[in-house]
Amino acid sequence: MHRFLTFSFLLILGLHSWAQDEVKDTDSLQVLSFDSFMERVLDHHPLSMQANIQVDKGRAELQQARGAFDPKLLQTTNQKYFDDKQYYSLIDGGFKIPTWFGIEVKGGYEQTSGVFLNPENSLPDAGLWYAGVTVPIGQGLFIDKRRASLQQAKIVQQSTQAQRDALLNELLYEAGQVYWAWFEAYSILQVFEEGLDLAMTRYEFVKKGAALGDRPSVDTLEAGIQVQNRQLNLQEATLAYINFTRELEVFLWERGIVPLEVDSATVPQVVDPAQVNSNLPWSTMDVDTFLSQHPQLRQTQFAIDQLEVDQRWAREQLKPIINVTYNALSEPVGGEVMPMYSINDYKWGLEFSFPIFLRKERGKIEMNRLKIQEKRLEFDNKQENIRFKVEASFNEWNITREQIQLYERTVRDYNGLLGAERQLFRVGESSLFLVNSRERSYLSARVKLIELIQKNQKSQLKTRYNLGILGQEVR
Repeated sequence: MHRFLTFSFLLILGLHSWAQDEVKDTDSLQVLSFDSFMERVLDHHPLSMQANIQVDKGRAELQQARGAFDPKLLQTTNQKYFDDKQYYSLIDGGFKIPTWFGIEVKGGYEQTSGVFLNPENSLPDAGLWYAGVTVPIGQGLFIDKRRASLQQAKIVQQSTQAQRDALLNELLYEAGQVYWAWFEAYSILQVFEEGLDLAMTRYEFVKKGAALGDRPSVDTLEAGIQVQNRQLNLQEATLAYINFTRELEVFLWERGIVPLEVDSATVPQVVDPAQVNSNLPWSTMDVDTFLSQHPQLRQTQFAIDQLEVDQRWAREQLKPIINVTYNALSEPVGGEVMPMYSINDYKWGLEFSFPIFLRKERGKIEMNRLKIQEKRLEFDNKQENIRFKVEASFNEWNITREQIQLYERTVRDYNGLLGAERQLFRVGESSLFLVNSRERSYLSARVKLIELIQKNQKSQLKTRYNLGILGQEVR
């Protein structure tokens, strides 16, 4: 038992000493404001950098989709040699240019030779130049797979920006909650430090009075118990402050690589109760304006837009494939192409295909219709949930502001009662029990005011989080 009491005393003394080093040395304190903290999280936290990577991925996907429209150089060579003879040589080289309108432009040069050349491949000795187009007049006229993929990639790029905003909104909300919990722990720690100092000062006063016979000796016991209770309160407050300080460090990084530690002289900002949210920046009437840019709703809307592009392409596939190809031909003479060109020299072709039952295509259209309906219902439900959360947190923000104004007066009144009771105690017209009771009420009121301030700041943070604007505001 003696060892346990000794360990408890040393633990309390150690924590109190740590708190003295952390909090009391006001000359060397450095304030880490909420705005500075949030800016550092946004600029240096690994998740913030990961969120920015989403935008880069969107740009990369768009670049990849645009690659479907890149011009291509083409070259095919087929030759056969046997028994010291060239059976055939087929050479075809040129280019192909896909266009946004579905038309493909193609040009090139063909040359053939050989002992056993297939007659249909026979060409003039100098070969033939050709240039032409392939035009879809059925499926693919208004939209094709390449154009649908490019449109979807553009939507994905916008969606990744909304995804980044949503990730940053979530990160900054978590960081902000920890900051205000840290603020609360630090402020309560200061209150309990002051309470312990008051209890120890009174204990010395009562002990001297009892030694002189001015106070009953039982008062020293009550004053000592009060010191012990305050030491316990300080121990718990110190532990909470240590833990929240360490949790705060989870969000402090240098360039996303090096985790940082909070210096012992670093403390949160001071919040003046009289200045808490004196002017609220929004009303519930502004919610629709913010909801139109909410990152979660934008992500859902972009998913709907992608499905609608896919649906448009699915409907296009109900049409038959009819591709018409035309190539003008010209025999080079002396290295020149055009002198031998004639409108009567050409090659053309027609490609046609059409599935009889269209079961695959109709099934795809129905599936897309259901997916779009599902996403729209999800959008409406999500929008109403966000609207409710915004209004609820906004109401909490407003009510806690009024509570702070009210309770600030309550704290002053408790302090006035305590001062009067102390004066009566000094002149022997009050008891130590009443002084302790008044002091406990005063300290509890201060703690309650700190809790209200913390709750108000968190509700302000939550309102901005529900509006989805934390990332934009910190920027």
